[in-house]
Amino acid sequence: MTAPAGIVYLLDDEAAVLDALGFMLASRGLDVRAHASGPELLATVDRTPRPLQGVFLLDIRMEPMSGLRVHEELMARRLRNPVLFLSGHGDIPMAVQALKRGAFDFLEKPYSDNALADRVEQALAVDAAMHHHDARADEREARLGSLTDREREVMARVAAGKLNKVIADELHVSVRTVEVHRARVYAKLGVRSAAEVATVLAG
Repeated sequence: MTAPAGIVYLLDDEAAVLDALGFMLASRGLDVRAHASGPELLATVDRTPRPLQGVFLLDIRMEPMSGLRVHEELMARRLRNPVLFLSGHGDIPMAVQALKRGAFDFLEKPYSDNALADRVEQALAVDAAMHHHDARADEREARLGSLTDREREVMARVAAGKLNKVIADELHVSVRTVEVHRARVYAKLGVRSAAEVATVLAG
């Protein structure tokens, strides 16, 4: 299985665990950024240009900043990247709390290396899909934002399935003018039909 493109931000305050996890994930072809403390990871996040791509794999019980606290800090920064927790048996209530606050998953120690790597790759696939969706939404907004007020008026009527003559009557312009505006709307939105215009408007 080919790993999705992306970065794994790994956090554990035990050096041996950090090294072992980093080696195992790197052996899957993943780009691992290992950190030994919450403040260190958050400093990396704050230096990273947006949109930040990748997933977070956090040990839930650490000092001086727990994985849960790091998760809260990530949310405060409005990051929606998938977060996975590694938890001991006694940490399950905390892990459940994390899931309720939007964490992607938690894996209880001892865990299977293959199961962990598989879940990280699934999280990376989700992250990639979210970024693709966001990029398409940004492109849609940019295209709509390029329309003039008159083009928006024509666009709304085209999306409603109205004929050029009807649009011309409603806007008190010539049919030729409607045709010109309609062509510009199609070009700016990158569409070829009224149905596609309606799809763009529907988001």
